[in-house]
Amino acid sequence: MTDDRGTDFMNDQIHSDGSDEHEHGALGDAEYAEFMELAAEEGFDLDEVEGAIGEAGHGPLPVLAVVGRPNVGKSTLVNRIIGRREAVVEDKPGVTRDRVTYEAEWAGRRFKVVDTGGWEQDVLGIDASVAAQAEYAIEAADAVVFVVDSTVGVTDTDEAVVKLLRRAGKPVVLCANKVDGPSGEADATALWALGIGEPHPVSSLHGRGTGDMLDAVLEALPEAPRESFGGTGIGGPRRIALIGRPNVGKSSLLNQVAKEDRVVVNELAGTTRDPVDELIELGGITWKFVDTAGIRKRVHLQQGADYYASLRTAAAVEKAEVAVILIDASESISIQDQRIVTMAVEAGRAIVVAYNKWDTLDEERRYYLEREIETELGQVAWAPRVNVSARTGRHMEKLVPAIETALEGWETRVPTGRLNAFLGELVASHPHPIRGGKQPRILFGTQAGTKPPRFVLFASGFIEHGYRRYVERRLREEFGFEGTPIHISVRVREKRGRKK
Repeated sequence: MTDDRGTDFMNDQIHSDGSDEHEHGALGDAEYAEFMELAAEEGFDLDEVEGAIGEAGHGPLPVLAVVGRPNVGKSTLVNRIIGRREAVVEDKPGVTRDRVTYEAEWAGRRFKVVDTGGWEQDVLGIDASVAAQAEYAIEAADAVVFVVDSTVGVTDTDEAVVKLLRRAGKPVVLCANKVDGPSGEADATALWALGIGEPHPVSSLHGRGTGDMLDAVLEALPEAPRESFGGTGIGGPRRIALIGRPNVGKSSLLNQVAKEDRVVVNELAGTTRDPVDELIELGGITWKFVDTAGIRKRVHLQQGADYYASLRTAAAVEKAEVAVILIDASESISIQDQRIVTMAVEAGRAIVVAYNKWDTLDEERRYYLEREIETELGQVAWAPRVNVSARTGRHMEKLVPAIETALEGWETRVPTGRLNAFLGELVASHPHPIRGGKQPRILFGTQAGTKPPRFVLFASGFIEHGYRRYVERRLREEFGFEGTPIHISVRVREKRGRKK
């Protein structure tokens, strides 16, 4: 593999700003034509190649929130939408809720689903707990599925959720769940009384009616998310989510960067509020710190706190371009810290890791912390790191350069010609191990998208995960990509498609 096509590819380099990514992903028309010619020469199905580029070239996916009171079948419906049993169906305090967001596809369109589960908090009362969940989820959403139990009818809690939905002004699809047959459809029609549109009769358990409901969901969801990512000229100030487990110092840090008390540090009573994002000037630039909900007046939930924290974090991350993950350096890195890191990586956001309370560490703790970082947070070794003190303001001036570095990596695109020259050298110097008497090769590839960087590699056979990790590591060494996850998908050439 040589870069004899590299000059033409290089001349057609497109720096996508997210708003002008089209059906060819981040590839310009001329670059796309050259690439498809190369794919044809190598014997690939061109429709499949086009689909792979389109899939990898998508911008941020629109977000659908599934809300409703406990025991109406929300998690069962989420499993039905995503096509696998992944969301926790049995909602009891103590059931671990590692994830709240999932990717789904219907009729060729992809979107994210936020599952609000069905936690019922005795400490709050059912109305308040449902309101808190719905509020977090609606914040992040482009559209909402409101699930009501058609066999029970409209309850006071349902009415409270309707008020939240009206205030939020997001498109709503009303799901009348537990309609298992024609006889139950009369119960569903009674839900017109809610005043938020047509009830869609569904049995999330058996799948009945879910197709029609998902058709309505696609009509409600925008083609692209509400806020397109981009520079200050298009999307306004760059958006930062300050995330971390409870009581790690998020409020103190935000107050410190704002140079004033913008948020309440103690968690006080109060469950619903209108979210307000903070515009803060740092380093001569105005940034928007998206509200992480947990940093404001909030009831301290005694049960299911991890789940609520996950939901708040998911809402903040979905609205942001950069996730600044705050970790308490004075304590051992926890499983919850790792979950939050994983959530930000899977969401595909630029990432900065800030270790708070650095001024309180002695030499022994620093030594052990470095070992913990290597073993527990190796998955984000590529993320810029700052050691700060939210209490004293120590090293706060390092935050903006770290954020800018992460954004730069997040938006970096490698021209296809340059990428293929790199891949040719990589394959020649470090070929894939032989497996079963065969040696698969990466034939060529392209970077179809940015924010985060998304690569599609085309190969002669299955590429093992270990080799994919090696490719990612070498991509980072060669092109930077500091502070950003990298998505790599591999498409294998079918033998019958090989052209001589």
